[in-house]
Amino acid sequence: DRVENMPEVDEIIATWTQSQTKHDAMRLIGEAGIPAGAVLDTDELNGDVTFEERGVMQTMVHPIHRPFKMPGWPVRVDGKATRLKASPVLGEHTDQVISDWLGLNDAAITALKTDGALG
Repeated sequence: DRVENMPEVDEIIATWTQSQTKHDAMRLIGEAGIPAGAVLDTDELNGDVTFEERGVMQTMVHPIHRPFKMPGWPVRVDGKATRLKASPVLGEHTDQVISDWLGLNDAAITALKTDGALG
């Protein structure tokens, strides 16, 4: 049973993979008919031309940081890539949250800001 032999199987796999580069392991496993992919670090992702060619790398524009490239979601829906968007900056949605959760109007929120209760 595979589960009973898991420690031995793990040891065999670990020994084999340690003797391969990640790309060689991916190629050899793929040639055996098993889907496989190398786990790439950030530098490898940024330098992988296939990511650029497939449109996976996207330029992230952030309101505080300079634009930078990063991998987007590689899955396409109806042939279209999912576009990345920057995370909100600190406090960006405070007024909306206070209004929605506490039911306060703009004047009350402004008063809280004036009193120093909100930043």
